[in-house]
Amino acid sequence: MSASTPARPRTILAICLATGFTTLVDQSILTVAVPALRTDLAASGSDVQWILAIYSLTFGLVLVPAGRLGDAWGRGRLLVGGLTLFSAASVLGAAATAPWVLIVARLVQGIGAGTANPQVIGLMQDHFTGPARARALGAYAAVASLSGMVAPVVGGLLLAVSGPDVGWRLVMAVNLPFGIVTCVVAARRLRLGRVARGARAELDPVGIGLLSVITLAVLLPVVGGAAAAPWIAAGVVAVPVLAWWERRLARRGGAPVLHPALVRSPGFVLGTVVAMCWFGSSLGTGVVVTLALQEGLGLSPLLAGLCLVPSALAMGVTSTIGWRVVGRWGRASVTTALGVLAGVLACTVVAVAVLPPAALVSVLVVSQFLTGAAGGLIASPNQGLTLALAPPGAHGLAAGFFQVSQRVSSTVCIAACTGVFVASAGPDGYRTGLATALGIALVLTVVALVASASDRHPSSTPEHRVACRPARP
Repeated sequence: MSASTPARPRTILAICLATGFTTLVDQSILTVAVPALRTDLAASGSDVQWILAIYSLTFGLVLVPAGRLGDAWGRGRLLVGGLTLFSAASVLGAAATAPWVLIVARLVQGIGAGTANPQVIGLMQDHFTGPARARALGAYAAVASLSGMVAPVVGGLLLAVSGPDVGWRLVMAVNLPFGIVTCVVAARRLRLGRVARGARAELDPVGIGLLSVITLAVLLPVVGGAAAAPWIAAGVVAVPVLAWWERRLARRGGAPVLHPALVRSPGFVLGTVVAMCWFGSSLGTGVVVTLALQEGLGLSPLLAGLCLVPSALAMGVTSTIGWRVVGRWGRASVTTALGVLAGVLACTVVAVAVLPPAALVSVLVVSQFLTGAAGGLIASPNQGLTLALAPPGAHGLAAGFFQVSQRVSSTVCIAACTGVFVASAGPDGYRTGLATALGIALVLTVVALVASASDRHPSSTPEHRVACRPARP
């Protein structure tokens, strides 16, 4: 097949799934390597916070503009460019000799992943319809679940085989072969062509910039303490400026990252709050549990990775039935799952405080398993319910902002949970750090529970069932 010949649907799907797997694995694989890289690079607690959080931040902030650039310039071009950037950053991270180099590498990785991922969904929407599209999206969801199961185990295995000094570098580079192969195949099989003359993307650089300032105003106090005071002041000023700018852009027919119509939709706002609180607490909890298993309870990276597999497996299973549950009980099913999750977190906090170390491994595995099972009944159902409530004409903008809000939330939560854990000192310091981080997750879950319970919109309508129903593989 020549480069000018249209790629077959199966080839396009394979490229999309490989891209998704390559970038999604990187979200969780590095966590098991944190103790090793922290020792090898003499990284401080704030360095670790940035290393773990910066990827999610840049990933989220480029999602919307990258999606719009893909519409105008071609999805294949943006996918190949994003993967190339991601792969180059992986090399830089693997060769890092100082924490700041690794932080920069993670920042660039996030930009590359955030550029490539919107093209994956866009290509599926462009090349598949009806049941074929459903199967394609279902395969993507399965790959996402698979990446969550494989990543910590592969990371632990690399550290076990190669030792900590080399192992964490291999963890950083593990996606490189997948990225290179996918780039080559995509460049050959997807129609890259030339950008059409006059093609323009509706971007909102001012909105993205202001949102970045607000995010940093929240993030920097968590990481940098008093040094973040100027950013806090800038964030306070940026909030009303962002609101004014987005209203102005919408009135002029532009495409704001946060459309004013979305803010005026109570159901969308409440659903977005649920997503932000759940996604942030879930990722933050996963990070500190992984660290506690190694640095507090003395497990090897491989055993710590294996302890996380049941959680990913449980979430994958419950995700397949989430659409059935929400189609029957509507928003109440999400609220119930959040209530169960809050109970699990509360019990885990108590267990961490009072149980002997020998019992904590089992407790954390069971807790993470139940957390994953509840997550499968929260994530996709809440997304479907929320996006179905977006105002007419704003569904694309709603989907983009929904994803951005989750990434911004996860950035702050990962930094906060990691910060309280690494700051704990003393023989039983890991207990204090873990219990505090789980307490943060519990508070966020309760906020999500209240927001979900406050959504009184009738949410068992047929359109909600369609929106929430995942594709069958």
